[in-house]
Amino acid sequence: MDLLDSIGGLSVDQFMRRHWQRAPLLARGAFPGFVAPIEPARLFELAGRDDVESRTVSASDGRWRLEHGPHERLPPRRRPGWTLLVQGVDLHDDAIAALMGRFRFVPDARVDDLMVSFATDGGGVGPHVDQYDVFLLQARGTRRWRIAPPGDASLVPDAPLKLLANFAPTEEWLLEPGDMLYLPPGWGHDGTAVGECMTFSIGFRAPSRQEFLTAFLAAAADEPGGRDPRFTDRGRAPTATPGRLPEDLAERLRGWALDWRPSAAEVDRFVGRWLTEPKAQVWFDAPAPLAPARFERAATRDGLRLDRRTRMAWRGRSVFVNGEAFEVPAAARRWLGRLADRRLLAAVECPRAFAVPGVAAMLGDWHDAGWLRIGAAPAATPDP
Repeated sequence: MDLLDSIGGLSVDQFMRRHWQRAPLLARGAFPGFVAPIEPARLFELAGRDDVESRTVSASDGRWRLEHGPHERLPPRRRPGWTLLVQGVDLHDDAIAALMGRFRFVPDARVDDLMVSFATDGGGVGPHVDQYDVFLLQARGTRRWRIAPPGDASLVPDAPLKLLANFAPTEEWLLEPGDMLYLPPGWGHDGTAVGECMTFSIGFRAPSRQEFLTAFLAAAADEPGGRDPRFTDRGRAPTATPGRLPEDLAERLRGWALDWRPSAAEVDRFVGRWLTEPKAQVWFDAPAPLAPARFERAATRDGLRLDRRTRMAWRGRSVFVNGEAFEVPAAARRWLGRLADRRLLAAVECPRAFAVPGVAAMLGDWHDAGWLRIGAAPAATPDP
């Protein structure tokens, strides 16, 4: 699929300048004649898998109930007021992945996933706030959305969900298939199904400083081969105040904290690895390994494409794939950068890419790991 060329009557460039991270936008008919590329039955099947993150939400007499998957059984569709949320559907279905590709005017490193919400009449997850950008595309049926600008973030006490206690909506719309609502981070919103419906949430991650530093410091602490000095107090005299924190111990620990400085290269390497790390539920189905000559013949005949679960990025001399970093020469960066930008190499491009030393071997390894697939177009059927 091509990229979206307009959103709510605005060009994508106008949308990014006027609304992205600034203000909501309702786009009526954003996808004219839209037909959901996934049926509820397929969604229910995914919700039963242990490699797919899913939840059910329901409310009765003002009391909310949350259950995490996998779900062996779901409530009957005739029962009102319940919702099924399935995360990362783009990782398991080619048609959904292709739909996600229409939003690649935002860098892949900002992409989170496409969540599908199925709800029976009256179903929803209550008023809440997300700390990321989201496009809410109505896929089936109708849903009423109410939104409120950032403000009082107080939560309902003792609820299993983070529900806004003082939600005061300022606008309300009924969305039909093909309509889409964009919300920046921090805007309160509450969606309620009007009859049975399905909504696609295309979410974009926005890492916080705490999230990043927690991951970075943990990785730095685990880095093998580094010098790891240890405190020593050889020759210490006996103490009469054993409860007192020793000054030499406190000073040494403080010094380690204040003197530690990661290099710019270490930080850059971690950033690329972290932003391409697949989620915990993701694993790759490795195909039968191909001998180098056979891999090159197949790629030259049919082209190559990234597996829909693969996260890939490039920056400077580095290429990052699924949490791993590769330093590559300039000639290789041309082709690997193209693969990251387009998520494919056409058959006609492969011989020129393979002429660069090391590229064929690297791509062959990625194929054998399940990160890369033969064929420049995805298969017509989803994973079993």
